[in-house]
Amino acid sequence: MSPRFASAVCILLIVRWTQPNLLAEGNVLVTMTQAVQTVFQNTKASVVKIRSTDKHGRCVGSGFFIDPNGTIYTTYAVAGESENLTVEFGDRKYNATRLLADPRSGIALIKVDASTPFLPIGKSKELSIASPVVAVGFPMDLPVTPTLGFVGGFDLKYLNRYFTTTHIRANVSVQRGESGAPLINTQGEVVGILISGLDGGSACYALPIEAAEKIRSDYIRYGEVRHGWIGITVSGKTDEMGGSVAVIDKLDDATPASYSGIKKGDTLVRIGTVTITKPEDVLNGSFYLTAGENIPVEVIRDGQHLSFQVPAAEHPNSEKSRSARAVTKSDFGDNLSITTGN
Repeated sequence: MSPRFASAVCILLIVRWTQPNLLAEGNVLVTMTQAVQTVFQNTKASVVKIRSTDKHGRCVGSGFFIDPNGTIYTTYAVAGESENLTVEFGDRKYNATRLLADPRSGIALIKVDASTPFLPIGKSKELSIASPVVAVGFPMDLPVTPTLGFVGGFDLKYLNRYFTTTHIRANVSVQRGESGAPLINTQGEVVGILISGLDGGSACYALPIEAAEKIRSDYIRYGEVRHGWIGITVSGKTDEMGGSVAVIDKLDDATPASYSGIKKGDTLVRIGTVTITKPEDVLNGSFYLTAGENIPVEVIRDGQHLSFQVPAAEHPNSEKSRSARAVTKSDFGDNLSITTGN
């Protein structure tokens, strides 16, 4: 067999071997493109451009309708301290009213007087690393634009700074004007709100939609955000108990935890609806507490599971907490009762 003929056979075999893979890759790209186009077409009408002014000058950002009555999610940076809020969607402009601004979560709720389309709520907990997501916003004051990316991680800490709750890190490029844009799954559901860009805008952090919904739920029920707090300090230990290495090493004085029956040395396994396996999980558990509500807290002590009902107080970092009265033992009443189980 001549070298030229042998080379031709090798090339033919390579082409035949790779062609199905190339076709498969092409099909994947076509399918992905169609999915992004569908998500974009179905969601773009619910995404808005927000203009405002603050002490630094004019601001432009994005947001999206969350109900048919004109309520909009955006970020604190866009609408938290701004004035002269206007919202543009379709070919119309509306003056907007700020309902609440929460620097702890980084979001704001504003409202326009109109009947509006809105985005359905998804579940960020159903995402995993490499899940495809689409951001829909207004980059650089341009028309509404989709940006495809993938979930890169779920981070509670970035550059030695802890977030108030775990954030979604997505490999979605973010430009000026897209703060407040929705992060959308392939079913067209909102799973997060773009809060900040990373690495010059090549990636972003998004607040999980469940965290935003906690804030909105407080507003609907109480007319304000009520960040809760029970007053415990937790550290790690080497031996696991009940799936947790988080041990309570301090109970602050005159706090809900100090009156509850919880003790230093207890292994913490649950706060509210959040399972605790390590000390950092307490940040997630605490974020979803609402002041004034009874919070189920579970610990393990001497091998026994103990459950407490702890009425949460205002978080010390909450502006409202400065005027709140001190917690007293009488606030607990029957909540001091302890249920035990294996």
